[in-house]
Amino acid sequence: MKNQKAQKIAMVGLMAALSYVVFTFLQIKIPLPGGDATSIHLGNAVCVLGALILGGFYGGLGGAIGMTIGDLLDPVYVVYAPKTFFLKLCIGLITGLIAHKIGRITLETEHKKVALWTVLASVGGLLFNVIFDPLIGYFYKLAILGKPAAEVTLAWNVASTSINAVTSTIVASLVYLALRPALKKAGLFFVIERKTGMK
Repeated sequence: MKNQKAQKIAMVGLMAALSYVVFTFLQIKIPLPGGDATSIHLGNAVCVLGALILGGFYGGLGGAIGMTIGDLLDPVYVVYAPKTFFLKLCIGLITGLIAHKIGRITLETEHKKVALWTVLASVGGLLFNVIFDPLIGYFYKLAILGKPAAEVTLAWNVASTSINAVTSTIVASLVYLALRPALKKAGLFFVIERKTGMK
């Protein structure tokens, strides 16, 4: 049990590093009015992938840490770091809830059912983000930061978040299904229990 906990913590670090690299170096940044910006990236795919492999909390934590560090090191995004941490952790928690507590993908042996619940869990976590990232971002800019043109940036944020959701769903689902047999062979396949969401 202790060994598995250590492995999970190490994997959280790996997911954090991966999400940071993907978010920071493989993004298309779109400048917006008022010195703001939005971006198209696959950082959310790492949150989802982590939740599928490690469970909602650990997977979401890895993605949240990585992208929050990315925000903190970017002068445009630094003010959004708290919002990023909260939203990315939620992506992981929702994905993990659907994948492990409802779909029980780590206990399922039928490939079609695993694939179905993998996609549904990915869609669920990222649909949350499509709805709440722009909304929370809008109120965050308006109420907390007092930024102008919040309405203009809202439309752009909805568009970029939707693109990110579609691409991240496809990438995370395909990568998880491809990695699953390799993780089992390497002894890194974590069976997530239904009651607690983690083992």
